[in-house]
Amino acid sequence: MSDINYNQAILIFANAGLAALAESADTSSSLKTPAGESHFLCSWMVTALKKRSYSKLLADDLTFWIRQARSMGANAELKLLLQKISQQYTYIADKQQGLGLSLKAMLAELESSDWLIITDQEVTKKLKLNSDGNCSLIISDEQFTQRIDGDELIKPITFYVRAPEQAFAEIAYKHNLLLSAGNKKTSLIKHHKTYRIWPKNVQPALTILQPLSDS
Repeated sequence: MSDINYNQAILIFANAGLAALAESADTSSSLKTPAGESHFLCSWMVTALKKRSYSKLLADDLTFWIRQARSMGANAELKLLLQKISQQYTYIADKQQGLGLSLKAMLAELESSDWLIITDQEVTKKLKLNSDGNCSLIISDEQFTQRIDGDELIKPITFYVRAPEQAFAEIAYKHNLLLSAGNKKTSLIKHHKTYRIWPKNVQPALTILQPLSDS
């Protein structure tokens, strides 16, 4: 599986875990409780990790989820985690084109919602931004002008964002953009988090997951 990307690997894994759980639940009523589901999926992940059944791109994720399940039990919500991954990565699988246009549409929506949007200044050192309490998003001018070609995103773009993370991720997802997890430590703007989007939505790690939809 060395030739597949993270998006493909995580979707294969999530679907396999849900299928294994469903198959086992057909023969064991104990697997129909949150505690039973958590125990089964934790054991399944341990086996997958030991046997290297899935892409090595997922090794850190599996290690983290197993640790969570062992300490939190049913509260780790492994089934819900896999359901969210399956839904989101299935939806985004064919959302690889026109991401430059998607980004511009997202920025226009944010600006119309009174966000402070800055894309025409270089960001190369630590800065402080006074946004008067408004949500804000900054992209360095070099990246905004050179990493979009027509409608397409041709290189990763970094955002510096001050806003509730889940709300921002929801808006990005609505515009067919997968976000990296937010990171305060790497941010060059005080009180902002760093986020990244990637060409063809191929993130190298797990995106910020959305709540399950009814559809």
